[in-house]
Order: sequence, then structure tokens, then C-alpha cells
Amino acid sequence: MLNFIKNKLKKIYENFTDKIKGIFGQQSVNLETIKELEKILISADVGVQSTKAITDKLKQELKNGTITKGSDLKEALRSLLNNLITSTKYSYDADIYLLVGINGTGKTTFAGKLGNWLKQQDNTLLFIAGDTFRAAATDQLTKWANDLNSKIIIGTENQDPSSVIFQGCEEFKKGSYTKIIVDTAGRLQTKANLMKELEKIKRTINKQLPNKKVSTLLIIDAMLGQNSLEQAQIFNESTKLDGIVLTKLDGTGKGGIIFAINQTLSIPVAFISFGEKIDQISTFNAQEYINQILD
Repeated sequence: MLNFIKNKLKKIYENFTDKIKGIFGQQSVNLETIKELEKILISADVGVQSTKAITDKLKQELKNGTITKGSDLKEALRSLLNNLITSTKYSYDADIYLLVGINGTGKTTFAGKLGNWLKQQDNTLLFIAGDTFRAAATDQLTKWANDLNSKIIIGTENQDPSSVIFQGCEEFKKGSYTKIIVDTAGRLQTKANLMKELEKIKRTINKQLPNKKVSTLLIIDAMLGQNSLEQAQIFNESTKLDGIVLTKLDGTGKGGIIFAINQTLSIPVAFISFGEKIDQISTFNAQEYINQILD
């Protein structure tokens, strides 16, 4: 993950690190300095609520004399960001990965990347193409499965997604698979129907494979900024989310959305992703992420 952040998250460096390095180099700081930092945090989509929580504590430390110069401010900010994002951690031990999110976030692309990541750990994969409303999604997932020499269960166009999931669960029972990756539809414009579909899919999985651990991952486009937080809230209301996957991080300065989602919903970031290649994925390490942004 270290090289991933160094080499790929250029926009975050340009929009965040370059702005704050001047502050951290100051020999003395005051309330105006913290107000300036506050603007930078908000511009990076850390979120108003999260930013206020951070700056209120920084102001208190300034008043107490704990912070006197830029380097003190930097270390205090590092500690506060770390506390924000490490309150919850993702557990990488699921048997079934249920991928949800609106269209265009990179959900199907991530399914292939996740498959490659799991394959490198000697897993035998079963893909299930649960997005029966978009032929391109099935075609793309089929290509990923073929590239990884893995089995895929597909349905017919506009077939009830839950019936495809049922077929997949039946295949899993009789095969020698260790992991399932389920792609789902993401038509947010029909929000009520979409959420009902996801609830039905989850019920089907739990009924057919009750002893298997299901992890529901929300795939969101980091470039959407605060809209990503709104998506996370909507999906979490309908189907409990276990983790967040942030895609397209190399094309945005909005990396602070990680902190906003974590604080608002207490949902950990599980993976970060960029590009189209199958190995352009990394598990999320909060401390490394913060260190690379601040240092």
C-alpha cells in the first residue's frame, strides 16, 4: 500500500499536502492558522462534522499550550485523524463478498480485482453475476472470471437477481469453492426497488448458506466527494454495510471522504482502488494513509 499511495494519489498530494506543508513549517501558530487548516480539511472533503471535531480539539490544545508551532500542529492532527479512522477496522475473513453500489462506481471492475487478490491467497472462486439488468456488467464479469480460471454463474437478461444468487449458492454447495463474489445492480434512480432487491439477495444467501460469513462492501467513487457519504448512508439504511471500497482515488483531491464516512457511519474502509488493471487494488491501512498524506 505504501508504494500505491506514493505513486498514484497525486491529486491528494496536490490538493492537500502541498497546502498544509507551509502551515507545518511555521515557527508559531495561532487561531488563524487553525482556521486556515480548517478550510483545507473541508476542501479535501473531510466533512464539516469531522473537521469541526478535529479543529475544536486543536484549538483546545493551542489554548493549553500543547501546540505552539507547526510541527506540534502536524503531530496533533496526525493523532486526531488516526483516532477518527481506526475506531472501526475491517475483517478480511469473509466467505462471501456481496458488492453493492450505484452504476458507474467501478463495482464490476473491483469484482475482478478482488478475485485476483483472493486468488493470490490460493482461494477457489465462484463469481455470481447478480446484475441481470446490464448486459455489459455480465460480459465484463465473465471476462474477469475467465482470466482467473474461475467459475461464473450468470442468468438471463432482466432475470430476478435473487434467482441467479440461488443458482450460485447451489453451485457453491456442490463445488469445491472457498470464496464467492457477488456483483449486483446499482440503479439508484429506482432506489426503493434497488434496496428491496438487495435485501432479497441477502436473505437468499443467508438462507442457502447460513454458516458462511457474508461481507457487504459498498463500492463508491471517491471523485464524488460528499455524494459518496450520502450514498453510504442510503445503502447502510437498507443493508448493513461491513466495509467501504474507494475507487478512482488517483483522480481526485477528495481523499478526506474516508474520514467523513468513518466518523458518520462507523464503517471501515476495506480496500482502495485505482485504474482498470486487475492488480490495482490495495487493502486499506489507516496509519500508512495518514502518514503518506501528512509527511
